[in-house]
Amino acid sequence: MREEEKKPTSTIRRILKQRWALSAIYIASAAIILAAAFLLQNSFDDSAKDGKEESAETGKNYGEPSVEVNSNLETIKMPVADADKTVIKKQFYDVNADEKAQEEALVFYNNRYEQNKGIDIAMEDGKTFDVKASLSGNVTKVQDDALLGNLVEVEHEDGVVTRYQSVKDIKVAVGDKVKQGQAIATAGKSQINEEAGVHVHFEIRKDNIALNPLDFVDKQASAIQSATEAEGSELEDSSNKEETPAVEGSEADKEETPAVEGSETDKEETPAVDETDESTDLESGTDEEGSVPGEDTTEDSDSLKDSLNQSN
Repeated sequence: MREEEKKPTSTIRRILKQRWALSAIYIASAAIILAAAFLLQNSFDDSAKDGKEESAETGKNYGEPSVEVNSNLETIKMPVADADKTVIKKQFYDVNADEKAQEEALVFYNNRYEQNKGIDIAMEDGKTFDVKASLSGNVTKVQDDALLGNLVEVEHEDGVVTRYQSVKDIKVAVGDKVKQGQAIATAGKSQINEEAGVHVHFEIRKDNIALNPLDFVDKQASAIQSATEAEGSELEDSSNKEETPAVEGSEADKEETPAVEGSETDKEETPAVDETDESTDLESGTDEEGSVPGEDTTEDSDSLKDSLNQSN
């Protein structure tokens, strides 16, 4: 039994006595350590990557933008499901359009002409249709109005508002958030524009100023802000140009001030007595020779009267 127990121990000793034994042990140990380090590194990288992805997703969801912020990146659409099947009954009144186009954009009601602040959209077949939200936003006004044909107003970012008039069967209420393309009502009629039939009156306003919706359809809502800023800068430039001459004129007046002093020196060189004498003569109505103007004309008139009496 003792000999059998000694055999494994003697075998290990014999192996360790070999020259390559220690080298093999070192190599195997190094391989095990490197493999363990590699596995740990991969696990750390995977966990870090997962953490970044989670933080990125969390960042997207954290403070998620409201509907109004998203609407600024949306493309403005016509408030109908299929714009190709619609017709424009009345265009927007453009102050820069020609006279004929302006006349066609006037709305006549109660013996008065009103400028059309939007576009009146109807179907080609004259039938009713669902009115869709042109942009995502918050409903700020729902109003029953027989004259306008009821009204729904949706507010967006940067002071942009879309208005839908001549509608019925309204499906939203004040405070509701609507998404682009959502049905908010159906097309109806209005007393102010009966000749348009079944239609929707669609407006886009920026800071309560009506804009032509056709200028912004199929464009991002941010284009409204850019257009109004450009228009505002043009108005400022024109006003500055108009004010510039007044400033130059005032400077010119200041520069001409020394000339007045020069005239005073000229007056000093000219005797003041002569000027008063001349003014006195003019006021008394006499010339340099002391004759009174008008005497000759009186004599001529008397001679004419005498000649007329002799002829008679």
